[in-house]
Amino acid sequence: MWTPTLVLIAAATLAACASLGGGLYEAVVVDPVWPRRPGIIQARNGGISRRRFWIPAHTVFEVLLIVALIAAWGAPDVRLALLVALVSHAAMRVWSLLDLVPKAVDFEKADPSSVDEDAAVAWTRRSLLRLPLDLVTCGAMLAALAIA
Repeated sequence: MWTPTLVLIAAATLAACASLGGGLYEAVVVDPVWPRRPGIIQARNGGISRRRFWIPAHTVFEVLLIVALIAAWGAPDVRLALLVALVSHAAMRVWSLLDLVPKAVDFEKADPSSVDEDAAVAWTRRSLLRLPLDLVTCGAMLAALAIA
């Protein structure tokens, strides 16, 4: 395979793995705590800003994935793996944008004392369901890289 295409696939794979790592970090470190202490996900209250990671992380991955897909279109096995990554990532993003992100923004904007802890816990449980889709995306990207 042409070296620039291989580099694109490798960079997209790295970005996919970084996103999976970010998701795991949130699931293991942030999500178990914030429903009881909502201020830690509110940047205005000294907490973390999830946007500072997720917007660039998703943008970089999505651009790299699309460019890698275009560059590797002539290699059917690589193309298939990249398309699997694209579909699994798109499913996760659409679901997140329609369901999880609006509720996360509401939690981030709310007064910490008014956040419903049960609703926050339910959100964190639904958010965990994104991880299997991220695993599929990473696995498909690693497969594309190995095939290339």
